[in-house]
Amino acid sequence: MKSMLAAVTALAVLSITAGTVRADDYPSRPVRLVVPFGGGTSTDLTARIIGEAMSKRLGQPIVVENRAGAGGAIGTDYVAKSKADGYTLTMGTVGTLAINKALYRKLSYDPAKDFSYLGIPGYTPTLLVVRNDAPYKTLAELIAYAKAHPDKLSFGSAGNGTSGHLAGELLKSMAGVSMTHVPFKEGGQALTAVLGGQVDFMFYHPVAVLPYLKGHKLRALAASSQRRSVAAPDVPTVAESGYPGFDLTAWFMLAGPAGLDAPARTRLVQTMQAVLQDPAVQKQLAAQGLEAAAVETSQLPAFVNGEMQKWTAVVKQSNAQVD
Repeated sequence: MKSMLAAVTALAVLSITAGTVRADDYPSRPVRLVVPFGGGTSTDLTARIIGEAMSKRLGQPIVVENRAGAGGAIGTDYVAKSKADGYTLTMGTVGTLAINKALYRKLSYDPAKDFSYLGIPGYTPTLLVVRNDAPYKTLAELIAYAKAHPDKLSFGSAGNGTSGHLAGELLKSMAGVSMTHVPFKEGGQALTAVLGGQVDFMFYHPVAVLPYLKGHKLRALAASSQRRSVAAPDVPTVAESGYPGFDLTAWFMLAGPAGLDAPARTRLVQTMQAVLQDPAVQKQLAAQGLEAAAVETSQLPAFVNGEMQKWTAVVKQSNAQVD
């Protein structure tokens, strides 16, 4: 009888603790890192750099899974509704975690409530690029052309709600011109369209356009940030080019579902911090055009809320809206 009671007690303890994640056994299997955009995009490349570096420290593979569509909302919503056990994460962006909340009338997730924020790999300005044979050599010339030819110019983006979309909308608003936005499923498709002449320009990450700038297939007219991009220091900012106050940067954020198990969260945050201090990783991120973002983990929720407020103002100013 005593043996039976001991066995029952042991089984009861096991049943209670079976679903509990402990700091010393997480992770015990591969972790999925959902990228809400296509392969080869800046988000995808950043996720793979971070994922590979973290997997070495965690002792388990971090498998990148691309779930593109709806300006990143599809993949992001998937993670928001996943089990908060630390085995499903996302590489969020300024679009998925800040812009979409203001841009979409009906968004299936709430960036302020549905995620546990783990760390920022970095941020990057975007560059306004046109074909090298375009008739405008400066931003002023592009705007002059747009004013002389209403609705003739078009700009591409990686989808509704992305930073490239809002940068174009804000430029339209501040310059007082009418241009057509053409959303694509991913940034690479929009870039191909610019190169092929199907759309006239786009705001895109430096790492993606630098090879075409060096190859004289594209020309950069302006950078979207307040300061010039370290990846393209010779390119003036939009603010320098006649539109003071124009300051939009893209950033990336590692996140999991809200209510993330505390031991898993602790392990992930510590690992993320160690990875971001690794000189080899810093070099890889810098090669992607990312600049370090000095935001402490405890400040991440406030950072996201501040970004949502900022981009809500941009959406209102640009009159952009998506159903």
